[in-house]
Amino acid sequence: MKSTILGGRVLRARTPAGIDQEVYALLVTHQILRTAMADATNSHDGLDPDRASFTIALNTARDQVVQAAGVIADTVIDLVGTIGRRVLDNLMPDRRLRVNARTVKRAISKYNARGPSIDRATYTATLSIDILAGPALTSAPEP
Repeated sequence: MKSTILGGRVLRARTPAGIDQEVYALLVTHQILRTAMADATNSHDGLDPDRASFTIALNTARDQVVQAAGVIADTVIDLVGTIGRRVLDNLMPDRRLRVNARTVKRAISKYNARGPSIDRATYTATLSIDILAGPALTSAPEP
């Protein structure tokens, strides 16, 4: 959130209560913008929600707050709204389908730190479970 919503700035609060309030405000803002994006993409059949841009939604919301645009709501409720219309006007391209299966990443260091090298992606492990019998219960516990 520091890189997207705050634009790289740090939190301004100096007390734990202030930090809590600021973090909750950021989380609420993020959730509201995601909801606006979902409402906009759901208004068109077959439109993938991944095509909505969070940056466009954030900048539109900032513009509305700075300009105090649309403060007084009309009598007609518009689920798409200004943010949704701007998101729909600036859709991102379709995502490519995944062509390769997910794999385990290689270790950061290519040098062996401890002992012989083990290929962790294909390493087989053997597990054994021993069940030990405990003392028998003399009566059932009360519910």
